[in-house]
Amino acid sequence: MADAQKSKSRFRLPVFQGILPFEPSKLPAEILAGLTFASLAIPEVMGYTKIAGTPVITGLYTILIPMALFAIFGSSRHLVVGADSATAAITASALAGLAVSGSSEYLALASLLALMAAILLLLARVIGLGFLADFLSRTVLIGFLTGVGIQVAIGEVPTMLGIEATAHGTLAKLSSIAQHYDQISWPTLLVALSVLTVVIGGRQLSARIPGPLIAVIGVILLSWGFQFSAAGISVLGAVPSGLPSFSIPDVDWSWTLLKQLTPTAFSIVVVILAQSAATSRAYAARYNEKFDENTDLTGLGLANFGAAFTGTFVVNGSPTKTEMVTSAGGHSQIAQLTTVVIVLIVILFLTAPLAYLPNAALSAVVFLIGLNLIDLRGLRTIFRQARSEFWVAVATAAVVVFIGVEQGILLAMVLSLIDHTRHGYRPKNAVIVKAESGGWHSKPVSSHAQYEPGLVVYRFSHGLYYANAQRLTTEVFEIVQDAQPEVSWFCIEASAIDDIDYTAGYTLRSLCKTLQDRGIRLVFLFTEPRVKAEIDRYGITGTLGDDAVFGSGTELLEAFSKRDAQPT
Repeated sequence: MADAQKSKSRFRLPVFQGILPFEPSKLPAEILAGLTFASLAIPEVMGYTKIAGTPVITGLYTILIPMALFAIFGSSRHLVVGADSATAAITASALAGLAVSGSSEYLALASLLALMAAILLLLARVIGLGFLADFLSRTVLIGFLTGVGIQVAIGEVPTMLGIEATAHGTLAKLSSIAQHYDQISWPTLLVALSVLTVVIGGRQLSARIPGPLIAVIGVILLSWGFQFSAAGISVLGAVPSGLPSFSIPDVDWSWTLLKQLTPTAFSIVVVILAQSAATSRAYAARYNEKFDENTDLTGLGLANFGAAFTGTFVVNGSPTKTEMVTSAGGHSQIAQLTTVVIVLIVILFLTAPLAYLPNAALSAVVFLIGLNLIDLRGLRTIFRQARSEFWVAVATAAVVVFIGVEQGILLAMVLSLIDHTRHGYRPKNAVIVKAESGGWHSKPVSSHAQYEPGLVVYRFSHGLYYANAQRLTTEVFEIVQDAQPEVSWFCIEASAIDDIDYTAGYTLRSLCKTLQDRGIRLVFLFTEPRVKAEIDRYGITGTLGDDAVFGSGTELLEAFSKRDAQPT
């Protein structure tokens, strides 16, 4: 009965965790934060559609049903879910060769990716794959987003210049710009520079000034009044109004297509997990709040179902949007729901003016989004503090820029795993010796130092697994070889060992026998209960004896002092 209740609670569907408990006195501040966020987010998500390659209206759709679903079913009070530059760029990279950007077929494929991501997110929730969020280290995430930023910013330069550039890829677009520089449309460039000036100027004055909204409204009015389209300045044209239609993505369903898109969907999910979990954790810690990572997975999955079935593209937890709402005074999902209402009003009644919006103005907004993703400060910090990891970040950024976003995220995952394995493969082990003050301190393994004459206390500072088991053996033999005085007891201080896999267990068993043949007794100190159980399971305790595991240094030293009365 208890197991059934536990299973039932594990898969229950909690709601409104990001809203309750709610204080009515804070409602005005939440509504104002939602209004402020809407003014900032509407032009931004319209810009994301240029990155994703979908119609402008789909950007507004990302902060309609998807945002509402996460606000209801997620647990974080702060995380904002909507269109995101990284996942938009991955979507565009994957679909570039499958359909014409902006076409109905392309949009259907983008919605299919959102559907696949939703299924994978809910699958991750059911079988506990939330740990995948940790497979993108901070280093490679900075490199990845920097690469995306460079690619996005360069991709918008042709439109800002009024140049036709149909080439795909960063290098191809740069080449196209160089070949067609004599075709620059100066009125178009002036529009782009004006938008950049307003947005940057507003940002310098105050983070709460909706520079993008002011710029977009201003340029729409000028375009309407002075007929920019007649002057050769490209504009968006008619933007459909009304609610999105609810339907399954209209694609040619086949296993071939699903298999082709699965790696992209998986890459998107990893980015969603990494960005969303990191953002939720950071804000929960800042405000001393609780959040449930599994509930957030449910909310993110349902949000992407909402995106898929309303004809838009993948949504993600956004750190920049979350900071926008928080800095505007929002402290619960009420602010996001307010934004949903504002967007609903825009979709129903205010899309007609968007027809006059110059493409160059939208590209200028996206250009700044790309520049904001380029984290030079973060790269400089990594360079100063962890030089080897800096080159990992640079390599990730370079792959994104010169090869592709999808390849970049896969490389980022591989490099994160390699970095993790590298630390575990070469743990910083040490030998422990007495300090003059009466305590103890560590020395390098190469010192061959002994705690007491004949007693070596060797600290292995990582979990034992197949990749570092040989290092254990090598260092043990290095210490006991030609030791003066000869070693009679070799103690492995195991406080940092949290797991022993089968290969490492086999290695330890072999090491026990080899040391016994040399007249050296192997013992353990500070062994966690789980590790003690693994030592028993691998038959090591049977070889060493039940009295070979010590819970304190005092017990170890007392036993060592009586060693002559004990078999070795």
